[in-house]
Amino acid sequence: MTEGMISVRDAHLHNLRHVNVDVPRGRLVAVTGVSGSGKSSLAFGTIHGEGQRRYLESVAPFARRLIGSAVDPQVESITGLPPTVALQQSTSGGGARSTVGTVSAMANTLRLLYSRAGNNPEGLYSDSFSPNTPEGMCPTCQGQGIEHVPTEASMVPDPTLSIEDGAIAAWPGAWAGKNFHDILEELGFDLDSPWQDLPEQDRQWILFTDERPVVTVKPHRGADQIQRNYQGTWRSVAGYLNKTLAETESDTLRRRTLSFMESRSCPTCHGRRLNPRALEVTYAGRPIDATNALPLDQLHAELSERAPEENSAEDLLLKQLVPTLASAVELGLGHLSLDRPTATLSAGELQRLRLAGQLRAGLFGVAYVLDEPSAGLHPQERAAVAQMCQRFLAEGNSVLLVEHDMNLVAQADWIVDVGPQAGSGGGEIVFSGPVDEFMDQADSPTARALRHRKREPKNAPREATGQLELRGVQARNMDDLTLNIGLGQFTVVAGVSGSGKSTLVSTVLAGKLREELTAVTDTEEAGGWSIDSVDGLDQLKRVVQITQKPIGRTPRSTLATYTGLFDAVRKLFAGTDYARGRKWTVSRFSYNTKQGQCPTCQGAGKIEVELVFLPGAYTTCPDCGGARYNAKTLEATWRGYTIADILALTVDQASEVFDADDKAEAKVARAIETLQAVGLGYLQLGQGAPELSGGEAQRIKLATELQRSRNSRRGHTMYLLDEPTTGLHPQDAALLGAELNRLVDAGNSVVVVEHDLSFIAQADRVVEMGPGAGSQGGQIVADAAPAELAQLDTPTSKALRAAV
Repeated sequence: MTEGMISVRDAHLHNLRHVNVDVPRGRLVAVTGVSGSGKSSLAFGTIHGEGQRRYLESVAPFARRLIGSAVDPQVESITGLPPTVALQQSTSGGGARSTVGTVSAMANTLRLLYSRAGNNPEGLYSDSFSPNTPEGMCPTCQGQGIEHVPTEASMVPDPTLSIEDGAIAAWPGAWAGKNFHDILEELGFDLDSPWQDLPEQDRQWILFTDERPVVTVKPHRGADQIQRNYQGTWRSVAGYLNKTLAETESDTLRRRTLSFMESRSCPTCHGRRLNPRALEVTYAGRPIDATNALPLDQLHAELSERAPEENSAEDLLLKQLVPTLASAVELGLGHLSLDRPTATLSAGELQRLRLAGQLRAGLFGVAYVLDEPSAGLHPQERAAVAQMCQRFLAEGNSVLLVEHDMNLVAQADWIVDVGPQAGSGGGEIVFSGPVDEFMDQADSPTARALRHRKREPKNAPREATGQLELRGVQARNMDDLTLNIGLGQFTVVAGVSGSGKSTLVSTVLAGKLREELTAVTDTEEAGGWSIDSVDGLDQLKRVVQITQKPIGRTPRSTLATYTGLFDAVRKLFAGTDYARGRKWTVSRFSYNTKQGQCPTCQGAGKIEVELVFLPGAYTTCPDCGGARYNAKTLEATWRGYTIADILALTVDQASEVFDADDKAEAKVARAIETLQAVGLGYLQLGQGAPELSGGEAQRIKLATELQRSRNSRRGHTMYLLDEPTTGLHPQDAALLGAELNRLVDAGNSVVVVEHDLSFIAQADRVVEMGPGAGSQGGQIVADAAPAELAQLDTPTSKALRAAV
């Protein structure tokens, strides 16, 4: 690539303070800063945003009209900017049928390989080998591999009950369920005898008949209600469930429906998802479903040994597939398989899958903007990220790396440090220049973290107050595993990517504790695991599982509403003389009620923009300017602030407004204090869920739980977190670690899945999974205090020794 600079002038997106910065092309540039400093606004919002805007405007003249309000980098000029490719952290990998193969496009190549080089593929095309197409899917299960079947036992779990007493648990609630009940009554069925005593013929008709009789229903209503007959149409219980499952778009209703059905392997394809013709075709001795199930490292090794005729279809297709597989293995994804659902992957794994494809895209002269590609990687695996960046550069590209891993930052050619702090305390260019100069001269949180990368293992871990022992764990790559967790300790579960640590903690341990204890959790129950026995549950009262799942999907869910502090704020406004004089209650100050909200955006503060060829986006409401409220409501003030002004405050600013010693304000002040304690002082109180990262969402949940815990005595609680340092600067990770240690000091237990060496070094106990990934993992290879772990010979102990 031609040497030169990308020159940014007057960038003022979000908290950027009209900054100017130059970065070299053809170099590895690290963009750093504490969480919320503005580094992502500069790298993604400004630089990539401008590159994206230019590209889209060049593609079609009408694109400017479509994206003008949705994409605005808010910069005066950027010169020397090549086309940009951004790969950001995302927990969205597609729909329910999305897999490693589909999101990486390797599945497309493999299907072509089977159609062109498989045995006797006459009449079969690539679509014939996809369970997601009519040509390839099993006709019985429509490519799902499982059948959901209503049975008498699933629909009527307690046959000792009568219909009147609720025997048919699968019926819907409210009017719809009463409608079915009343139709049966009009048809003369026995509603008062136990279900098990009803004639077999009657039971089968009620549950499974295809008949749809229409009867006149005379509902029983109260004396003050209208007495009106209606024509009711009968539908069997199984018919209702099947229809609901096929048509509902509600996740909640789908889960409820499935709870009254039995799920079993499809009797036609036996879980293989494809039709019989496709399954008869083999390549390299396997049908395509068996190939899709292979770990990527094994698939790569086997396909690399193939020696097809040069320039044959097989040769050309393998030249596409094998290099992409090699990149995936290189990036630490060898334990995955092509049929692995993307819903089970971490954000880091998803991003690295996309990176694997980019490594073989052959692009020249572009600027890659990468968002923490080290996320989800064990320290020893992160060398692959550095090698990947060097390959992009060698191919004539530029790389802008938004990164918190200081060892990766130290390998960059140039650093742009944004800050010095977060939110209103950030948005400035602290330094832009060679990394060596930055380490020698600068004084910022990043410079200090770069200079102090050593990790001293804790020498005096807390003694456990008890033990929780799980025996006979069966799950994914674990077979008859025994896990011991020290109670009253800070435990880190470590290991290479794919070793089984998240499955062990977030699925097995969390699932068992949810079954047995009072649970606070934001994740769904996951199956596919079993435990023979467990000891030590009597010493625990609660389990709190905190994940990176979003706190909401629209701008209506905000930091203020999720934490509950907004209820107290609205009471303060309702208590003002202005509000009392107009008889306004707290509901007036909710942006979700018609009397208070802006009528244009219905209180969202933003309008959803639907783009023809791009994902939808939100833009500020043109009428209220993002205030969410109508003008009349904004006439009410509290201490000179409107309700919209309060939502616009950052957490740090709000700490100066609300008085912890004032009884009416104490709840708000306590919530603000816990948000600051986990490093979220830079967020606005009214910041909407779509603008929050997974790491921010996780810390908001933690702060909310900390607030509740401080307000009451809830007994010994076990807190479970999965990679909570994702997206955190070392300074912010230290804040989070201190807060988690306070929970343990208060007599609780904390179990964290982590790669961060600072967390590993400060733990009381480290349980390491391994020794490798996938089928090479699933074992506990170390269980020791950090100082003892550093003396062992495991991947984590080696990384810890290197950091000491």
